[in-house]
Amino acid sequence: MKFRINSIVAIFLVVIVVGGCTKTESTSNDRQTDFYKPWEELGVLYHDIMMAGIFPDSKTFADCTPVKDPADLLSDYMQQKDDPGFDLETFTKAGFKLPYQPEAVEVDVSVPMIEHLNEHWDNLTRESDDGSDYSTLIPLPNKYVVPGGRFREVYYWDSYFTMIGLGVSGRIDLMESMLDNFAYEINTIGFIPNGNRTYYLGRSQPPFFAAMVNLYAQYTSPEQAAEKYLNAIQKEYDFWMEGSGSLTDTNPAHRRVVKIGDHVFNRYYDDIHLPRPESYKEDYELAEELSEGEKDELYLNLRAAAESGWDFSARWFADLDDFSTIRTTEIAPVDLNSLIYNMELVLAKLYDANGNQAQSKTYQQLAQERRAAFNEVFWNSKEKVFMDVLWADGAHTGHITAASFYPMYFHVAMEDKGQAQVDVLIDKLLADGGLLTTTFHSGQQWDYPNGWAPLQWIAYKGLVHYDASIPANLIRDRWMSLNKKVYENTGKMMEKYNVADITLSGGGGEYPNQDGFGWTNGVALGMDALTDKY
Repeated sequence: MKFRINSIVAIFLVVIVVGGCTKTESTSNDRQTDFYKPWEELGVLYHDIMMAGIFPDSKTFADCTPVKDPADLLSDYMQQKDDPGFDLETFTKAGFKLPYQPEAVEVDVSVPMIEHLNEHWDNLTRESDDGSDYSTLIPLPNKYVVPGGRFREVYYWDSYFTMIGLGVSGRIDLMESMLDNFAYEINTIGFIPNGNRTYYLGRSQPPFFAAMVNLYAQYTSPEQAAEKYLNAIQKEYDFWMEGSGSLTDTNPAHRRVVKIGDHVFNRYYDDIHLPRPESYKEDYELAEELSEGEKDELYLNLRAAAESGWDFSARWFADLDDFSTIRTTEIAPVDLNSLIYNMELVLAKLYDANGNQAQSKTYQQLAQERRAAFNEVFWNSKEKVFMDVLWADGAHTGHITAASFYPMYFHVAMEDKGQAQVDVLIDKLLADGGLLTTTFHSGQQWDYPNGWAPLQWIAYKGLVHYDASIPANLIRDRWMSLNKKVYENTGKMMEKYNVADITLSGGGGEYPNQDGFGWTNGVALGMDALTDKY
């Protein structure tokens, strides 16, 4: 049977023109009109402050709050900026309040790493938000765990791996609190943004909400999980599949869905064709030499890569050495489509728990069809590995990356294919400190030589699922050894690690390496406990 989606609830579209750029947004964004968006309200002042490089990174100013009405600040700036002796940095620091920066936590490295992690959750927990008229922070009704370091908000896909650790630590209260927040975002915004900041409202992140709810069900019950979160998962599924029933050969792509042959798959996307406000200077400078049309495409693809969580990797580049050739929206990613398959399975499970057998069977059928199509389209028989696909012609990108473990983690890979790719992936990606993300020497943070906790976990458990316990344990042991070594030397759990040279911390990317660190902590706790709940 061909894999098709014809029963998705459509969301009507509106076209908005901003700053000369045409942007397509869903009507879910109508619920975003009350949010403070400084790049719009401050106009040229936002641009000039960002381009002046007053702060260590663009995100710092994006998180600042004005001390008075932004319109008044903009008016003051326009009146004063040409005055002799005007200093933009002085004006900025008088007119804006810096974001809250948590104090560094003293860590006693004589305390074993796992004991420290079990006790550390409260340091990474933020209380519910009251909100502010002029803050980019989106208020959430319940407590949540932030990654740490530079971050002052909750991030979507990070939270699944954080929750694995919360479960091991017995913090089901925090897990439930975070799930309630994500359900709140789905019900009020229409989807889960990248993070709870207004500058993330054009995009989501890898859709792990169903996996989080499935984890919660293992600690509570499928019935309780269905009662609390089934409707939210359904709404998120509709968001990711919006427009799938109307794809044709002449109109093969719409937002996050694409047509490959007779099959419908998913891609990463964003509704906005402008520089990311939290990385404004970096995006603007990258696009400076391009035509207006090329700028629109670049900004869209940068934003889509940010939605992927892999921001950035040469995985998304047409030319591995040229950042400006980023083409994220042209790719149907192997990891995203594994996640959508899992979402269908979880919907089937929870509809069954809720007593709706008809809907359960519908999603079981959709998952079966997706699995068959996935193994046909994403499998590269020459390389014997699952690969990303260029959806326009169905060709594989040719890149072997750690994303290829996702089909094993979520059981979408047929047994023979899952087992066949083990040797290929281990040969390419296993390093002294764990699993490489890619073998590309691009300088991007989601490339060589870095390893990231979520991919270690996905690979470790994915290999176990396909009876490859020896390489699975190699990844686990090397990664945990590196975590412990860095912790004992620095007192820190890092965002990423250099797994090729285990004498160094990770590097590359848009901002300095961070400590904290939510998903690293969660994965370490899960690996140490050999947890079977995930």
